[in-house]
Amino acid sequence: MDFQEYVNGFGAMTCVVSVEDLGDGKAGKYCIVAGNKSYIDSIENPAPGAEMLVKKFTPNAEYTTYLTRDLNFEDYCYRAAVERKCLHSYARPERMPGIWFNMTFLPVEYREGNKCFCTYTMEINFEANTERMSTLSADVSAHVLETCLKIRANKDFKAAMDEVIADIRDMCDAEHCCVFLMDTYERTCFVLCEALSKDTNLVTMHKYVDDKFYDIADTWKDVIAGSNCLIVKNDQDMEIVKERSPIWYESLTAAGAKNIVLFPLKFKDTLLGYVWAINYNADDAITIKETLEITTFILASEINNYLLLDRLKVLSSKDMLTGVLNRNEMNNFVDKLADEPDDKDESVGVIFADLNGLKVVNDDYGHSAGDTLLKDAAKALEEVFKKEEIFRAGGDEFIIISLNITPEELDRKVDTLREVSKKYDKVSFAIGSCHDANKENVRTALRYADERMYEDKRIFYENHPEMKRH
Repeated sequence: MDFQEYVNGFGAMTCVVSVEDLGDGKAGKYCIVAGNKSYIDSIENPAPGAEMLVKKFTPNAEYTTYLTRDLNFEDYCYRAAVERKCLHSYARPERMPGIWFNMTFLPVEYREGNKCFCTYTMEINFEANTERMSTLSADVSAHVLETCLKIRANKDFKAAMDEVIADIRDMCDAEHCCVFLMDTYERTCFVLCEALSKDTNLVTMHKYVDDKFYDIADTWKDVIAGSNCLIVKNDQDMEIVKERSPIWYESLTAAGAKNIVLFPLKFKDTLLGYVWAINYNADDAITIKETLEITTFILASEINNYLLLDRLKVLSSKDMLTGVLNRNEMNNFVDKLADEPDDKDESVGVIFADLNGLKVVNDDYGHSAGDTLLKDAAKALEEVFKKEEIFRAGGDEFIIISLNITPEELDRKVDTLREVSKKYDKVSFAIGSCHDANKENVRTALRYADERMYEDKRIFYENHPEMKRH
């Protein structure tokens, strides 16, 4: 068959791809047999940002001559050439940011031994075409619409995400699905939500996520290798994962994963995390890919808004210098305890811890040294108390409010704080405490603790007059 003459009949950028059919769903080489003029020009005279690995077209060369190996491209070519399916995809590969590809794969009714053929036609867009993105099958559209409605209808974002990930697991017929978030600046990661099938031997991701897991997750972008997602269907595809990230391959196989779909969650080129489905129904890989391409687009936007609001909440509640809670958060907490009684019969313990000598340090060594002293004071407090119990009321004054604590426990913590503070240079607290059996009396307890702190401070300066401000 004269493939060159055949492909010249296409107006859009088109080539013929050959696929070696090895049987049992496995394939050998994928080669670009021939291309029409506009397709060859896309390689030899590419648009800015759409450059290939080489700038010379060679008939019958493996497609990896021109671009990094892409399992998604291989899967579509295989299904078109070997399984005789007509396929379409609209995607933005990570290797070419800012460029969207409108792609069509059609089977060619011709075979040479174990070689099957398909055409690959593409159109390049430099901006996302929302009309093409929204051209979906009824099933895919229904899944995407249901996701949008559940997120918008539920005021509890995490509860909504629990429902969404359960729906994704059902759609993929997978044993495990997860939304996994990453902070690339802090190099931290956590599970936002996950769903497991009833009969699976896979376990929750919480078992695996620790301080070292970020390093594994950081390799996923290399496994995706410039594509827009990763679709691993069988052992042959798993070998690519093994080659690109041996540490993740070992983690997956040890957990019992046989296949996986992995989609990055990106908002305006910022990586937020990933969505994946493990041990999914590989026969539905195309539908799953089409659904998750749009679903992750929506989820990334919603998750970005959630994270932004969470950051704003942190900024409004945290003392930016020391990292403990601020006075505004303390006032809200005190108001809740005093003015919103509930059925819980809880005691409250209050401690005023005022940092001695801060003004002298500021005068003698500068405010940078004073800031260091405040940070060290906060560290000492965090060694003794829970972080959510510590408030910086302002200046050199810290307040601790503990619920369900006995008077004896409160006294022991005061003694412990005095000992711990000795570990930090120049950290010395004037301390006053008060216990009340009823948390609703927290304001009275605060007043007594404050008075006792000032008495402790008076005694300190009598014994250390050099620490008074000049």
